[in-house]
Amino acid sequence: MESLGTFLKSRRDRVTPAEIGLRTYGTSRRVPGLRREELAQLAGVSAGYYTRLEQGQADTASEQVLDALARVLRLDQVETAHLHNLARHSAKPGLSQPPSEEPHARVLTLLKSLGETLPALVLGRRGDVLAWNRTGHALFAEHISYEAPRDPEQRPSIPRLFFLDPHTRAMYRNWHELARVHVAYLRLTAGRYPTDARLAGLIGELTMHSDDFATMWATGDVADCTVGSMHLQHPTVGAVNVDYQVWLQPDSPDHRVEVYTANDPASSDALRVLTQQVGRADEPEPLRQS
Repeated sequence: MESLGTFLKSRRDRVTPAEIGLRTYGTSRRVPGLRREELAQLAGVSAGYYTRLEQGQADTASEQVLDALARVLRLDQVETAHLHNLARHSAKPGLSQPPSEEPHARVLTLLKSLGETLPALVLGRRGDVLAWNRTGHALFAEHISYEAPRDPEQRPSIPRLFFLDPHTRAMYRNWHELARVHVAYLRLTAGRYPTDARLAGLIGELTMHSDDFATMWATGDVADCTVGSMHLQHPTVGAVNVDYQVWLQPDSPDHRVEVYTANDPASSDALRVLTQQVGRADEPEPLRQS
């Protein structure tokens, strides 16, 4: 899992002196971005204190210091929240095994109320599919059993599907764009839950088995994931372009309901065909007369 010092250094390396108005007088520099001393001075802290903070030797960092560092490093709102998460949890040692995630009853009621017109998924903190409607299943993972989310040990993992399942990768025409979003959101989650052994195991597994994941993880990008577009080449209904939006759940803030809507007429037709196929699959077989 990422440490506060690792994140600070990665962001320090990205900020050039020219971007924040520092004059270097043409002298050669051994670091790609800001020196520790420069960042400390601009943030109003001592160089020794900042060095201890980056090396993990400082016990705490106040919110004021973190906000000052975020300002100099030009962090956005999500990156700043990630910085605070890392500082808040930096003193917590070790990993622990979290209990299995279960979707709240109200979330399942909401999912049922959506019917099958809109594809929808309920995702846990690590991107596991906790529940889906049949149209959501048919759109994203018809090669996986619809019943899979019912078993905590067999639940489909969206990050694993994205990076380790060739069928899923081939289906996304904007795979690289979405993959970067998945990695950046996984880093944000890791900052919130640094002792989650399942999350650490997932990140380790993906790093070992996917060069793409390892490369994207090494960038240090962090982002939230609330809205966006997916361009699919579905094996059954062909090209489908959908927008996704996330509904956060106050009763279970770790869980997210993702709902997908078509963003062009052809995609609306494709989703309509998919919905009809799902409906026919659910119809009981006619009784045979003897």
